[in-house]
Amino acid sequence: MTTVGATLGALAVMSVGPAPAAAADDIQSHQWYLDAMNAQGLWKVSTGKGISVAVVDTGVNPDTNSLKGQVLPGVDATGTTGDETDDYTGHGTSMAELIAGTGSGGGLKGVAPGAKIIPIRTVLSGIGKKGEKQGDTSAKAIRAAADSDAKIISMSFGTDFPIDGGLEAVQYAQSKGKLLIAGVGNSADIAKNYIGYPAKYPGVVGVSAINENGEVAKFSENGAYVDLASPGVDVPTWCDKTFKSYCPQSNGTSQATAITSGAAALIWSAHPKWTANQVLRVMIDTAGRDWPKSTPSRYLGYGTIRPAQVLLKGKGDPGAADVDPVTNKKTPALSAGTSPSASASTSSQASNSTSGGQTSAAGSSSDSSGNTTLWVALGAAAAVVVIGGGAFAVIRSRRGV
Repeated sequence: MTTVGATLGALAVMSVGPAPAAAADDIQSHQWYLDAMNAQGLWKVSTGKGISVAVVDTGVNPDTNSLKGQVLPGVDATGTTGDETDDYTGHGTSMAELIAGTGSGGGLKGVAPGAKIIPIRTVLSGIGKKGEKQGDTSAKAIRAAADSDAKIISMSFGTDFPIDGGLEAVQYAQSKGKLLIAGVGNSADIAKNYIGYPAKYPGVVGVSAINENGEVAKFSENGAYVDLASPGVDVPTWCDKTFKSYCPQSNGTSQATAITSGAAALIWSAHPKWTANQVLRVMIDTAGRDWPKSTPSRYLGYGTIRPAQVLLKGKGDPGAADVDPVTNKKTPALSAGTSPSASASTSSQASNSTSGGQTSAAGSSSDSSGNTTLWVALGAAAAVVVIGGGAFAVIRSRRGV
């Protein structure tokens, strides 16, 4: 994301590389990951129908061609001018389109075009639209998302410091049976790996970014907080808040987060009786990797998301509804038809991440540190190289904060 006057913490920076493509152009031709995931095949089984995703971000513009009819009422947690449909950077709208865009009018096609978006507008720190000073509102936003009808909470943002009330907000969302997903950050190539929030919190799935070759992006933060990997390089987004053009080669763990949220929506829609624990478990079980599941890679976690393995090949054991797939400890179960307060907890590695947004510094890691590679399928057909195992695998457990 870009800024609200000052900053949204250490969030996203819009790509400043290639010239933007006109919004009327077929931006979908740049969505390489849809073919890699065999999206056309996936959509014959599931489109995400019946699943709502809360996008905790800069707001969501419901009037873009791709989002008309896709956006439900949400919450503005900022206290500034406007409401949750007033996107002050264009970032939240981009994430919403990547999740649930219909692709109408040449717009972005979402991974789960049958899903719905619940916008939760937030400001982490900085200054509001007309100079109003704002404190950290992300905990309030996460709680608002938890109280919504969304099953998935997508958070393409991050900050280097603990969020005031953040852990409690995440725990509250878990108690409502939500699946929380956040980007792990974009500063690996320019700064040390900071401990970032909310991806660091137990219960939040941390997502790193890969390129079209399946290589982890140079900017993507790494460490024990990484749970899954997803496309985040050369993924198009709106260039800015004017919504006049798309930037076809934007990069960041923001996009990786949105795409992962869309994949989760596809799986949950096809298996509506599953809990968040079970959705996450099958995503972990079917992730592409060449290292033991018991020793996740610090770069790609349990591996690259592969929803086709679940939806087209029937792979992945959902396991117990009330058992955390990472810690194997019991959590309150949320079964289909029960009230959200009778929840199932999702899980995450205890983490140390930073921001989860877009960046202009794109790239991929090399094998210079001794990682091994293996060709594995992102979808049912395409294959990509993923980096992991070897010296970069690390046994992780849920840590305190």
